[in-house]
Order: sequence, then C-alpha cells, then structure tokens
Amino acid sequence: MSDDYNMSMRKFLKQVGVTSQTAIEEALREAGSDGKSFAVKAVVTIEDLGMVHEVNGEISTQE
Repeated sequence: MSDDYNMSMRKFLKQVGVTSQTAIEEALREAGSDGKSFAVKAVVTIEDLGMVHEVNGEISTQE
C-alpha cells in the first residue's frame, strides 16, 4: 500500500484510540467506578465496503 494509505490509516487509528480513551475515562469517573470491571465493545464500520469489525474486552478499574 502507499505511504498516503499508511499515514491515513495511522491517523484514523490514533484518533480512535485517543478519543475513545478520553470518553471511557470520563464515563468511568462520572460513574464512580473504582474497583469494578466492565465489559467493553468497540465497533469499526466501513459502510461502503460492508465491513463491520468488533473487538470485545474488559476494562478493570481495580488496582
């Protein structure tokens, strides 16, 4: 793939990571979620390609 492709992919994934982390941290703070675990799912879609990619995991606020 081209350098432009690689740069646009990295830029998108960085934006997803940074904005998602910010949103998750804010939600956890507002919920007073210390010491709990939460199931989490991220979904990336490309409608024009009919692509749906899901990632499931867990976020723990336990220390």
